[in-house]
Amino acid sequence: MRITQGTFSYLPDLTDEEITLQIAYALGQNWPCSVEFTDDPHPRNAYWDMWGLPMFDLADPAGVLYEINECRRAYPSHYVRLNAYDAHYGRQTTALSFIVQRPPTEPGFRLDRQETSDRRIRYTLHSYAADRPEGERYGADR
Repeated sequence: MRITQGTFSYLPDLTDEEITLQIAYALGQNWPCSVEFTDDPHPRNAYWDMWGLPMFDLADPAGVLYEINECRRAYPSHYVRLNAYDAHYGRQTTALSFIVQRPPTEPGFRLDRQETSDRRIRYTLHSYAADRPEGERYGADR
């Protein structure tokens, strides 16, 4: 099952050239970029680990792509995403976010059903990968 989070999630994975074009667009809009990674892509896990600091001072897409590739090398079995921030509203607003790397296999999620009071039914998503310890969810990284 393929994780579908962020922009372009229903498209095939972008090539580095296509990623560079998206970075150039974001930088052209004055949106600084950041790179994040995780081995727990649950839809409610909004806080991925940040790779370095947001790149407020970079104006060249090659610099952002370099940081993406360094993160990919350090975490080959994690999800990696690129975020672009729009400060137009005076606060950190994500204007663009998409996955730039996926683990070799994505085990997916199951839907857990729970019956509660008054005949209500509650559903919860459970990641199959989360059954394994952190750092081992998609294979050894180091």
